Amino acid sequence: MIDMPDTATGEVVSDEITLRYDYSLGEVAGKFMQGLREKKILATRCSKSGLTYLPPRAYCERSFEPCDGWVEAGTGGVIECSSIVVRGYEGKRKAPMAIAFVRLDGIDTAIANYVDGVDLADFDEAMRRIAPGNRVRVEFIASPEGRITDFSFVLES
Repeated sequence: MIDMPDTATGEVVSDEITLRYDYSLGEVAGKFMQGLREKKILATRCSKSGLTYLPPRAYCERSFEPCDGWVEAGTGGVIECSSIVVRGYEGKRKAPMAIAFVRLDGIDTAIANYVDGVDLADFDEAMRRIAPGNRVRVEFIASPEGRITDFSFVLES
C-alpha cells in the first residue's frame, strides 16, 4: 500500500500497486543462473585486462572488450560493504535482514546477497559481525531454481 500526500491539499491518496514482469536473461545472465541451478557461482573474465566480474558482465569495464571466458568463483569471500535493512518488501524476506556486497575468492568485483545466521536483535553487534573485512562463505539452498536467492552468505567462524 502506498500513501502519497497531495502537497497542494494535504490529502492522502492510498493505492495498491502490483507489478509482475518477465525479464529476458540473455546469454550472460542465463549462463550465470544455470550455474546457480548446479550450485556453482560463475563469473566472466576478460583475457585482455585479466579482470574477473561477478555478477558476470558481457563486456570488460576497463578494456571495453568482450569478456571471453568463464570461471567458477570461490566459495569464500570478504565483505566489502554491508547493511541491515529494516523495511521489507512484500513477498520477500521479513525485515530486519542483513545484506552484504562480497568479493568472492578469485574475483575482482563484489556481488550482493543476504547474510544468514546473524542475530539482528542487537544492531550494533550485528553490524560488527558483518563489517567490511569479515569473511563469509556461500551457502546454497537444497534445491536451487536458477535465482539469485538460491544462495546466501554465512559468516565464517
